[in-house]
Amino acid sequence: MQDSSKTKNRLNRLKIALNTKWLFLLTFAVLFSLSWQCASIQRPTGGPKDSIPPKVLKETPPNLTRNFDAEKIVIEFDEYIKLKDQFKEISVSPDTEQPVNPRVRRKTIEITVPDSLEENTTYTINFGKAIGDFNEGNPLINYSYVFSTGDIIDSLTVSGSVINALTKLPEKDITVMLIPTRQDSIFGKRKANIFTRTDTAGTFMLRNLREDVYRIYALKEENNDRIYNSPTESIGFLNDSIVLNKDTSGILLETFVGIPREFRLMDRKIEPNGKLILAFNKPLDRPGITITHPAALDEDKIVEYTATRDSATVWLNNLTFDSLKVSILNADTLLDSVTLRRGRNDKYDRDFNIADNLTGNKVTRVNHLQLTAGSPVQSIDRSKIVLMEDSVPRTNYQLAKDTSANRRYVLRYNWRPKRDYQLTIEEGAFSGYFGDKNKELSKTFTMDDAANFGDIILKVNLPDTSHQYLVQLINEKMDVVHRSVPITASQSIPFRQFPGGKYTLRVVYDTNNNGKWDTGDVYEKRQPERIWYIGKTFMIRANWEQEETVNVPE
Repeated sequence: MQDSSKTKNRLNRLKIALNTKWLFLLTFAVLFSLSWQCASIQRPTGGPKDSIPPKVLKETPPNLTRNFDAEKIVIEFDEYIKLKDQFKEISVSPDTEQPVNPRVRRKTIEITVPDSLEENTTYTINFGKAIGDFNEGNPLINYSYVFSTGDIIDSLTVSGSVINALTKLPEKDITVMLIPTRQDSIFGKRKANIFTRTDTAGTFMLRNLREDVYRIYALKEENNDRIYNSPTESIGFLNDSIVLNKDTSGILLETFVGIPREFRLMDRKIEPNGKLILAFNKPLDRPGITITHPAALDEDKIVEYTATRDSATVWLNNLTFDSLKVSILNADTLLDSVTLRRGRNDKYDRDFNIADNLTGNKVTRVNHLQLTAGSPVQSIDRSKIVLMEDSVPRTNYQLAKDTSANRRYVLRYNWRPKRDYQLTIEEGAFSGYFGDKNKELSKTFTMDDAANFGDIILKVNLPDTSHQYLVQLINEKMDVVHRSVPITASQSIPFRQFPGGKYTLRVVYDTNNNGKWDTGDVYEKRQPERIWYIGKTFMIRANWEQEETVNVPE
């Protein structure tokens, strides 16, 4: 009985131990499940990205303070902030002799006030896009702090827009300057101190201005000095001054790159084939090139100017010189002289390459086959130019000099589809002035029977006939002029056999009748010649003729 009782006690203890173990495992499983579910439910997702800019909570002294005499300005925000591009974005208008250097201290901006403030003057500190929150950099755009050292806060405004004179597109990030006429300083050493910058739409607003008479300029700066001191800077201006006695809006400034007043030689070099390249910083009316040393090279030199007359290429008879001294003239007036020296290991080898206009070995009935010589052509031997059509020689082609381009010749033929063509230009077919001859060249090609060409006839109505107009067919992006037609009376202008696609039209008011668009001159207060865009595109379709009426405004 005693043994039986001991065995029974051992079994009970074992049963209790097993139950306790299972209870522990069950409890652990339940707790693990709950903890996993809780972790899953409360797992952070990141949330929406912060896109709210900092908010100004307090300004000390308050914004728009009169009789300002504080030594420090403190601006408090609702979150930690940082400054970006502060030297570009932050400006003071009117400008101060001593720079304003804002300092960030956690959630505040502190500005030590310069001690060179003028009396009875309203100052505006423009922060542009410099202020942003610390984490995301969300900018507080166009925040400004205004104060006056006198009894009055000047409150007049001038607003408007800036566009490009040639394209008519908005100009962003352009500096717009307002200068009192008594101190018009855009050309001098004193920079303009009332200014702002255009936004992405090309619009601007100058605030907190006093009554005065001003001149206004728009300047695309290179040196960030608010002075027009580089001929490559774009500038726009109004011919008349602004008498500011009330808010003024609707100002339109058109920017352009003027012609430099002083001539400068931009580039000069002798290429490996011996030709001399000269590039100028502006077009010349009557350019001239003289070889002053060795003088004998000047007699039979050949000079070719670009259509814009702002660069020249010179071919010389003798390439054994050690150095060249070249004079550049305009209307027989000496502009500059330059010396070019031959390098110790330089060797000049003439070439007479012939280039063509074939794209993908295809020719079209519109452009035909264009051959451009690398040097001036003295003579052509047609017997050495062989055209084959399906292996059959053809001599009924036309070869004529292109009047619109130097050294280019057009070979015209009644090209037909599904035919194989071969053009062989034998050695010596093209001869230059200094004994140059081309090397043999052979090209195989076919006609592009998928060419997409159409016609458009423009019926142009002019407002008057006192000057010339240039009717220009341009591409959709407005950066390529396909054809320019000068007219002085209303008429129909056919544009035939143009590749299919979208085109638009612009008209240049050619007031001086020189056949080109003339830029402006801020020194002479002369605006660029006016340009008008029709404001829509034309679709030229293959094998299709269409008509459009164009009413040019006054």
